Amino acid sequence: MRSVINRLTQQEDVNFLLTNRIPRRLATRLMGRFTHIEQPFVRDLSIAIWRFFAEVDLSDAEKKQFTSLHDCFTRALRKGARPIDLDPSILVSPCDAIVGACGAVAGAELLQVKGRPYTLNDLFGDSDLASVYRNGRYATLRLTAGMYHRFHAPHDCRLETAAYHPGELWNVNPVALRRIDKLFCRNERAVLRARLTAGGDPITLVAVAAILVAGIRVHCLNRLLDSRERQPATFACDAIFRKGEEMGWFEHGSTILVFAPDGFSLCPRVEAGAVIRTGQPLMRLP
Repeated sequence: MRSVINRLTQQEDVNFLLTNRIPRRLATRLMGRFTHIEQPFVRDLSIAIWRFFAEVDLSDAEKKQFTSLHDCFTRALRKGARPIDLDPSILVSPCDAIVGACGAVAGAELLQVKGRPYTLNDLFGDSDLASVYRNGRYATLRLTAGMYHRFHAPHDCRLETAAYHPGELWNVNPVALRRIDKLFCRNERAVLRARLTAGGDPITLVAVAAILVAGIRVHCLNRLLDSRERQPATFACDAIFRKGEEMGWFEHGSTILVFAPDGFSLCPRVEAGAVIRTGQPLMRLP
């Protein structure tokens, strides 16, 4: 049964219709409410269905019993489940993910997939910030439905601001990325500007929301960034994080884009299609 469903949903047209030709914002709000239901039967059934459709590994979760589907989605991991590479010359992955487009920014242009370019200014909505990463390095990290959904500091850093950009809620899977221009720039997202505490190099994480997974929690703000913010908003943070320390989570999961200035380089084996885990090498400092 599962193999039949997988074959069906892997058909691009069907996949696109199922995830994008529905009222995306309404579906996301309903899913958000449903996943918070703590009634035992609903909780257990929804977690079982989720695990049937997605590859979910709960063996490294901090706890084994969950109050709701949301509680399971946003689970913490047991201590030591994600060893952090402590080499000071290494920027580590902030999350578990499949690597998408990555490499050098060509001037101010980069790719969501081959043949689908977008610009730093379109993504950040800030020309000054875009100039910081001109000819820099980037990595697209896609969190699948069954993955661990929290994100962590890629290095010892100070988070300076979090800018929220309201937007669409397109799916961010490969099917949609191949069909929708500038998808990351159109979707709801949070731009997290940070600076390494040693050396002062800037780094920026862009957390991109998607259908069914809107809502980005940044711990130091003690608030959820989602569509209730009707207008773009920038929040001062001034929060210090140690390398590997948890910064926040997606309500379910989506995509994180990592940006570093010119002079940084991708680590070996960081390439499109590779699986990477929180704390593993992502980029090397100059």
